[in-house]
Amino acid sequence: AEAAARSGVSAVILFGIPKEKDPIGLENFSEDGIVQQAVRAIKREIPEMVVVTDVCLCEYTDHGHCGILNAGENFRMGLPEGYVLNDETLDVLARVAVSHAECGADIVAPSCMLDGMVGAIRAGLDEAGLVNIPILSYAVKYASAFYGPFREAAQGAPKFGDRKSHQMDPANVREALREVALDVDEGADMIMVKPALAYLDVIRGVKEAFPEMPMAAYNVSGEYAMVKAAAAQGWLDEARVTLEMLTAMKRAGADLIVTYHALDAAKWLGRG
Repeated sequence: AEAAARSGVSAVILFGIPKEKDPIGLENFSEDGIVQQAVRAIKREIPEMVVVTDVCLCEYTDHGHCGILNAGENFRMGLPEGYVLNDETLDVLARVAVSHAECGADIVAPSCMLDGMVGAIRAGLDEAGLVNIPILSYAVKYASAFYGPFREAAQGAPKFGDRKSHQMDPANVREALREVALDVDEGADMIMVKPALAYLDVIRGVKEAFPEMPMAAYNVSGEYAMVKAAAAQGWLDEARVTLEMLTAMKRAGADLIVTYHALDAAKWLGRG
């Protein structure tokens, strides 16, 4: 965070890897959770840094899915075992968001793509008196193959199955507009499209349909890794290609870009 501040990068987003995982991900909303500790430390040392926190279950659960599963004491008749229980997860997401905000997070960012997540989090924050905490919703998150490096680093890959029941089909753009409309109606303050590079048309379409909404593009780990790997082989100019990609995301309509290239990009732009 200090390196980011020195480089002129004014915001960071935090993801947590707990010491122990369980079916619900209890450390996700623990007062002494790893993200809670990190938020307090950053705001103490660099109070001007905007701290965004990811709100999801996948990094904290022992099964690696984004919600509570239909299993054990949470089993519901009529549903397959291992099915993600959408509504039962919403209360957990609200507790996580409130916990992060109470520790000093400036923005909470739900990323699980479950139905009703923004409304549940908005209600939870309001009930806790945290009415001014913005919600950056991963409103458009595709079931993409570009997440591999992140899932390995965060130890958050599903132990079985996939996330296609709640993340979007890469071939579908019309659903993106419906998902954004739902999240805006539920109280989202900002929206996100993820990934970015393979979905520039989606970024453009969402921005044209919702021009008043601040929009972020998530330049994900697989997109980052491809550039780094090719640059390591001497196949392309890393700085020029990276800045060209980030420019394309801005040109498509992104107001903000979440990227692992941030510190390097700041240096190449003469800020670092």
